[in-house]
Amino acid sequence: MKKTDRRTFINRSLAGGAGVLLSQSVWAKKATPHEMEGPFYPLTPQADQDFDLTQVNGQEGVALGDHIILSGRVIDGNGQPIEGATVDIWQANAAGRYHHPHDQNPAPVDPNFQSWAIVKSGAGGAFRFKTVVPGAYPVTPEWSRPPHIHFKVSKAGYHEVVTQMYFPEQPLNEADKLLQGKSVEEQKMMVARTDQGNPDHLLYDIVLEAV
Repeated sequence: MKKTDRRTFINRSLAGGAGVLLSQSVWAKKATPHEMEGPFYPLTPQADQDFDLTQVNGQEGVALGDHIILSGRVIDGNGQPIEGATVDIWQANAAGRYHHPHDQNPAPVDPNFQSWAIVKSGAGGAFRFKTVVPGAYPVTPEWSRPPHIHFKVSKAGYHEVVTQMYFPEQPLNEADKLLQGKSVEEQKMMVARTDQGNPDHLLYDIVLEAV
């Protein structure tokens, strides 16, 4: 299979995304906006997929970078909690490198970073991860993607949401072609909130639309 680099994949999505954005605008207030899955969804099975991405089972080291807690809820369009939803996240490490065979970024792989986690939403639709702030990475000489975390959230009876969560007060957000291609309301739903008084704790809710 031909390798797909990040530049080709993102440019194709931008070129064909106008109609998708238009159709989503009708229900964007009800569901978290959809975004491209990207070319680096994990391919290699791993035994350790728990909520703590800063340590890998069986290894003594910890992941490099700024450690954060990311928590939130999975809810429906009426704000009611959805328990038992599958919350799947993956991201680049602190240097901006994905643990993926097709990522040609020369930044180093962090062997102590888990990179991928899958949990179930619990009571009240709650989920929680411990991870690192992902690094930015270049797409073209003129464009670097801001730090972001990929989400794929699903449960029977609801439309699956594939999206990207962005970090608050991140300067690169203002020039990101994917995020800036969204409406103002959609952008608000895709940027995490900082827990007041605790800058290392981010809050992010996912809204699913019933089938």
